[in-house]
Amino acid sequence: MEVLGCPLPDDCWVDIENDSWSRAEPDGVTFSAGVLASQAAFAGRYTSVRFRAVEGVVEQGHNVALLESLRSTAPFRMPVTGRVVVRNEALTTRPKLLNDSPYDKGWVVHFVPANPSDIAGNLARPEAVRSTLESRITERRIHCYPAAPDLEMYEIGLECSAALAQLDEELARRAPDDVVLLVTDDPTSPIELVRWSDRTGHTLLHHRVDGTLHQFLIRKEASPVPRVRRAGSGRVDGA
Repeated sequence: MEVLGCPLPDDCWVDIENDSWSRAEPDGVTFSAGVLASQAAFAGRYTSVRFRAVEGVVEQGHNVALLESLRSTAPFRMPVTGRVVVRNEALTTRPKLLNDSPYDKGWVVHFVPANPSDIAGNLARPEAVRSTLESRITERRIHCYPAAPDLEMYEIGLECSAALAQLDEELARRAPDDVVLLVTDDPTSPIELVRWSDRTGHTLLHHRVDGTLHQFLIRKEASPVPRVRRAGSGRVDGA
């Protein structure tokens, strides 16, 4: 399901107080746990993940990792009492996985509950927390994107051609797979960004309209392939 544009898988259990999710692994005994997509969007791009040394049974609410982002530093807490069996070491080198893949590659720990009944007793299904999450997303003005921006560009009052020239300059300095959020109030921007993406080969991941503002999420490709649209067909060559 989605809550105001933020994904929340139906098979998860939610710790709404700590903005985290848990989900049973195929063995039916182990659970994975991570950060809700809405919280990842609110925190901004994660820059560091440090795991705490914990052994044996860890109490519910105990801090098992410290997650640092551009906007916050917050602990990741055990959703229920249990034993941590695996830490996602990939997060220590790629903390942005928390943003880009919160329910898949961005899991934080795998754990085994001390009491399996604590999952249903202490956590909630997505539908049960929908209204609370909707209020939180609205109050915090959270926007979930397919990927977290590495750079935000607010080009208000500029013609789209000028904004795209600045975008070209920024992308030339960025690393492959970096993501840029471009915000513009030019009403021609939806057409111009598609043309720009076809011309440059960089990927337009997302477009959102917020009042008079257009928000575009663009990913720099390592080996961009320009695309040419066939006149009158709408088909694209070179993709």
